[in-house]
Amino acid sequence: MSEAISEYNEGKVLLIDKPLNWTSFDVVKKLKFALKVKKIGHAGTLDPLATGLLILCTGKMTKSIDKYQAQQKEYTGEFTLGYTTPSYDLETKPEFQSETNHLNLKDLNEATQHFVGEIEQTPPIFSAVKTGGKRAYSLAREGKEVKLKSRIVTISEFEITDFQENKVSFRVSCSKGTYIRSLAHDFGGKLGVGAYLSSLRRTKIGDFSVENAENLNEFVNNNKVSTDDRP
Repeated sequence: MSEAISEYNEGKVLLIDKPLNWTSFDVVKKLKFALKVKKIGHAGTLDPLATGLLILCTGKMTKSIDKYQAQQKEYTGEFTLGYTTPSYDLETKPEFQSETNHLNLKDLNEATQHFVGEIEQTPPIFSAVKTGGKRAYSLAREGKEVKLKSRIVTISEFEITDFQENKVSFRVSCSKGTYIRSLAHDFGGKLGVGAYLSSLRRTKIGDFSVENAENLNEFVNNNKVSTDDRP
């Protein structure tokens, strides 16, 4: 066993910038094969349509996964106003709800205040939350009715960073368990025009920043562990 492989099996924390259209588990599988590690896991799922910081732990460091999952998270991204989707993002087709020409930046900033602090939030039906022993997204994709319980989450910061036509750029700092897709949906509802999440990037988990994360393929190539394609 090489020194590098032995080091990863002993235990390391890896910061990876998750690519678009990859599941978090895709990244785990890729690195498990590439690094030849027996134990590896991630500390907080990112949806396939999201990019950004993914913390992975190998070997003995997998015991720290729960600690990292519980830390504050920061996201940036974009809401599209005037439309809604069943999945609250672009996994499903947008449907027109309302014109947005009457809205201004003041309206948006006022709306954000209703979502700062402890709030009640219902996860999207297209989520991995279990109901009746099955994943909600499996039932939703089968066209079955899905009812999920709301939960209390904490949003410490919700900032509008740009507003052009019906596109709203934002930054959010929030607790574990917060669904930014649900925030998009509820934000659009508060404005009375509907909204869905059109892009999302996780920028921080606790003290870890995506600025210090490595591109997945570059990480694999630089460590000369594997050149295989996506699993």
